This record gives sequence, structure tokens and C-alpha cells, in this order.
Amino acid sequence: MRKLLICGIGLLLAVMGSPFASAQHVIPQPEVMVLAEGSFSLGNVSKGVTNLAGNDLLVLNSYLSEVMGVRLSSVRRVARQSAFRLVCTGTARQAEQAADSARLQGYELEVTPQTVTIRALTPAGLFYGLQTLRQLEKEGQVPCVKVKDAPRFAYRGLMIDCSRHFWTKEFLKKQLDAMAYFKLDRFHWHLVDGGGWRMEVKQYPRLTEETAFRTQSDWVKWWQEHDRRYCHKDEPGAYGGYYTQEDIREVVSYAAARHITVIPEIEMPGHSDEVVFAYPELSCTGKPYTQSDLCVGNELTYTFMENVLKEVMQLFPSTYIHIGGDEAERTTWQTCPRCQQVMHENGLKTTAALQSHFTHRMERFLNAHGRKLLGWDEIMEGTLAPNAAVMSWRGTEAGLTAARSGHHVVMTPQEFCYLNMYQDEPMTEPKAQGGYTRLEKTCSYDPVPSAYKGTELERFIDGVQGCVWTEFIESPDHLEYMLYPRLLALAETGWTKHRKGYDDFRQRALQAVDRLRAAGYHPFNLAAEKGSRKESRSLMVHEGMGKSVTYLGRYAEKYRADGDGTLTDGRRGDWGYLEGRWQGFIDSTGVDVVVDMGKTTEIRDVEVDFMQQPEAVIYVPASLTLSVSEDGRNFHSLDSVVCTIQPEKGYLVYPYRWQGSIRGRYVRLKALPKEADAWLFTDEVIINRK
Repeated sequence: MRKLLICGIGLLLAVMGSPFASAQHVIPQPEVMVLAEGSFSLGNVSKGVTNLAGNDLLVLNSYLSEVMGVRLSSVRRVARQSAFRLVCTGTARQAEQAADSARLQGYELEVTPQTVTIRALTPAGLFYGLQTLRQLEKEGQVPCVKVKDAPRFAYRGLMIDCSRHFWTKEFLKKQLDAMAYFKLDRFHWHLVDGGGWRMEVKQYPRLTEETAFRTQSDWVKWWQEHDRRYCHKDEPGAYGGYYTQEDIREVVSYAAARHITVIPEIEMPGHSDEVVFAYPELSCTGKPYTQSDLCVGNELTYTFMENVLKEVMQLFPSTYIHIGGDEAERTTWQTCPRCQQVMHENGLKTTAALQSHFTHRMERFLNAHGRKLLGWDEIMEGTLAPNAAVMSWRGTEAGLTAARSGHHVVMTPQEFCYLNMYQDEPMTEPKAQGGYTRLEKTCSYDPVPSAYKGTELERFIDGVQGCVWTEFIESPDHLEYMLYPRLLALAETGWTKHRKGYDDFRQRALQAVDRLRAAGYHPFNLAAEKGSRKESRSLMVHEGMGKSVTYLGRYAEKYRADGDGTLTDGRRGDWGYLEGRWQGFIDSTGVDVVVDMGKTTEIRDVEVDFMQQPEAVIYVPASLTLSVSEDGRNFHSLDSVVCTIQPEKGYLVYPYRWQGSIRGRYVRLKALPKEADAWLFTDEVIINRK
């Protein structure tokens, strides 16, 4: 079985360098590529030369022999007559710095009818030159070409959530192969969360003994409908798994051979349901299943986290250690005597400041061990730890703010970079975690806004990362379907300084999808993409367009779209609620709006759509009421509807329509939410469609 697996992994690059590839289909797009006449026959090459030696030579030879059948000999001086040459021109110090320097990852590739030469300052640069060579190959022939290339950003990452669903180390290696091929160099390994603790910690064995398995594989049933209980491995129906420390070393080594740094994430102080179950003394209540936050007023918590991080640092050589820091509930801290005492002793006014106090302590511990703290942008609440780096996911502003303050930032705004969202018409797609991010949108993202290009801020933006959260992704095939080809767009965003636009990228992505599929991956079928919602593609002209709207029930500011003019601007929403056309309402009044037609008008028809995305707790209304008024105070009811559509129906767009004939100036639409804390989203109140 293991032998077959290795062959399958090796097949990836062999097939990717197959008849599908050509000079027009390289991803990421190189900085400079000049084609010439003729080609080099790569299929006959089994030997090459390099000036690499020691472990660098050993690692590269192991990789090349597996994926290409080529073995390199080490020589002090690389002779020009050698047909296949890899020349490293930099110093050992530069090689050590390559992971943090885009310049040091650059390379030059020259192909003539007689020779292939790759030159680079570092082994990483040589490796990336080889990936370009592989993509250029077609039926054993490589076109004559000169390439001069270097990445835009040093950090080009992918995060996979292994807590909500457990992925085998073999599956992760398969994704590392694809990452390397497309020149991604950071694997952010989300190892622990409420879905299960996945890393063996020798000092705290209960973490894996008690919480690496749960009673239900289906996340929704387990988290929302089932008992949300952990169980032992040998119990009937147990689902889960964990990585032994030897497994982790194996994955880290495998990634390093592909010039990928593995960054572990150990969630704290929130998203820690599994920790406080295994060790309830680390909670504020002292009881399991009562909270998801650690007790940050308890010294035992700090001892526990420091001991865990010591084992993490023994396994992961990465500079950054990710501590999560997102979505802490902080509720129990408000009444916990120990938490309140810490707040009093340190003059902390809010629980956000208390979390910041905790994060500062964790950073000091990591810094003392030569490491740096990385966390989601919630770590900016309170005061940001002085040396911390920020992963900006709730939009882009947090990242830009951190960069303006001199903190390093990785940009991963969910609207563009979360790959667990729908990528095509949701009614025809596998279940996803709400939202809609098609390839074109992911491709459009630029981590550095035009106003900041060339400024001091730009140097603090380390790069970009795609994230895939797996609450609704249970199978390996489904995960690959969500990853590819959108991850390729982010690979190009992170690497290419001057991109040519979406049409050019899409043509290359179509070829990449074919190659991925031939290599045993399960990408989204880009060629069959349906695209954006039909209603969103053109302006909806109607008599209510541009008319003023009074909100009797206010929209949520985070989903304000274009504010008070949103519902009469003629622009209808796409399939997702994040793109700024759908307006979101969360309070008990629901949607309650009055459109002022400006004068008494014959009202002939009124239309309004509501979105349902149960994964994001967005439901259709429980009821709708339509009324009209001459004076804006006394309304006459025209229609009242009870909507019986249940969340179990999944994603849909519910169209409300009324037709008739009545005169009035003010049109009022009221929609009540189906349940408390459920969202309502609507995009346009259409009155008298033209």
C-alpha cells in the first residue's frame, strides 16, 4: 500500500508535466519568460550535475528521483557541457534566510536544444525553477526559453482544518505535493479545536485519549443536533484520529523537502471545548461541557499551555507559532473570581483586555524560546502584543491597521481567501460553509491596496493565504474539490508581481484542472462553471429605483452593503452574502422598511428576494406583510404570507411576489425572522418592474 501511495504522489508531477502543459500554462505566471525556437528533450535525461552538497543534495536527489527519475552528481564546478545543470550561487546564510525573503527564492531558467540550466541564490530557488521546468514540459519536450522569476511575497500559504474532520498524513502529503508544484511555501496546520485535539502531547495524554474521537462524524449533527460529546477510540461509532509525534515529524520533513514551512496552530484561549473536557480544572467552572474558553485567571492554564508549546516547538522548527486567538466567548470570565482578580490586579477594564493580557504572556514565552507569535486578527482587541504578527481574516482593514503599526501581517480575508465557501451556484454544489467565492473573485484579490503600493506599509505585508475550514467537508474528494483551482489563484497572487488578468489566468487554470484530475485529484470542474446569479448580472430597472428608504428595523452594520440606498439601487445580489449587495438583519424586528415613491403612484407589483443559507444561520422569513399608505402613518395591508420553507431545504433564494392595483405613496415591507438570532438577508425592493 505504501509503495502504491509513493507512486501516486510521484505521478502528480509526472502527469502535470505531461502533454497538457505548455509555455502558455505556467502557474504562477513567471515574471519574465521569453520563448525561442526549438526544444530540449527532457525525456532522455536521467543524470545531471549540481554544486549542491551535503543534505541539500541528498534532499533534492530524493525528490528528483521520485518525481522525475533524475539523479544529480555533486561537482565543485558545473561544466557547461553538462546537459542538465543546477547551479546555486548564494551563501549558506542566504539559504537559511530564503524562507523569509522573496528575493532569495528567485531563479533563472534557460533551456536550449542542448542544455537545461537553472541558477539561483538558494536551493529553494533551484526547486522553484524545477517546478517551472515541469510545467513547461510537453510529451518529454521542453521549449527553448529564458525565464527570470522571483516571488512577490515570501509567505504563500494554505491552511487546512484538521480538527473538525481528521485528514490522514498521506492525504496531507498529497496536498503538499500540489502546493510545491504551484510554489506555495507555508502549510498552516490547524491541529486543535472544538472538533477534536489532533496532536499527541506526551505530558498531557488525556488530550488524545479523551478528545481525539467524538460520537458523530457529521459535524452539524454532532455540534448542533447531537450530544456534542467526545468518546474513546474503541467506542462504537467513534470518529476521529490524531497525529503521533512521529507522524508530525514525518509531515514536517516531507514539507521541508519541498521548501514548505509547516506552521502549527494551537488554539487558545477560545475554541478550547476539547481541552476543558479533558482537563476541566482549566475551565472557570471546573466542569466539562460548560464553556469553550480556557480560564485565563488560573495559573494552571499558563503552565499547561507553556508545556504544550514546549512539545510543539520540539516538533515544528517554524519561526511562527500560531495561537489562534479568535472568537473567544469571554462570557465565563465576567463572573469567574480568578479572572476578575487578574483584571483587578492589572487594571484591566474589559474581558478583551484580559485576553490581551493572556496573549502578551504567551508571546513573552514564545519569544524567550526564539519563536514569534502569530494569531487571527482578534488578538488586536485590547492591545496587540509588541512582536506579534496578525493573520487578517475579518476583512482587510485589521491587517492594514496592524501593518501601519509596524506588525507583520498575512492577509487572508474570508471574502476572497476562504475556500470552504460555495464556488458556483449553491443549489448544484456540495454543502459549503455559507458565502460564495468563485474563482474570479479569489483571483481579483490584491493584498496591497493601490494606495499603499511602494509605501513603508507594504514591507509589513508578508503575503497571502487560503484557508479551508472543514465543518461541512467530510471526505478527501470534497476537500480537494474546494481547494482547486481557487488555491491556484492565491498561489499566483502570492507569487506574480504583474498579473495579466482573470481571462488569462482562467485559460491556464483550465489546463491545470485537467492535469490535477489526471494526477488523481478531484478539482472543481471549471469548464462547466455556471457563474454568477443571473439576476446580479444587470441592473434591475423599476419605478422604486433610487427612491428613499426608511428603516424601521435597522440592518446590521457589518452587512450594511451600500447603506440606506441598497434596497432601491437596482443592483441585485449574487449567490453570496459577503459581496456587498445583500443587506443583513439580525434583531427581532427583522426587515421593516418603507419606500417613499415621492408622490402618489399606482402600485402594480412588488417583488423582493430573501436568501437562505442554513450553514450561516441565514433563513427565509417566518412571515411577510406588505402594506401601502398615502401619508406614511396610516398603512393599508395588501398581503400577508406565512413562509413554510424550513432550514432543512438548504440553500435557496425565496422570491416574494405581489401583483394588483392600488394607489399610494409609501410602500412598507415587513419580514419577521424565523427564530431568535437568525439572519434575514434581502437585496432589492422592486416596485413596478419596467
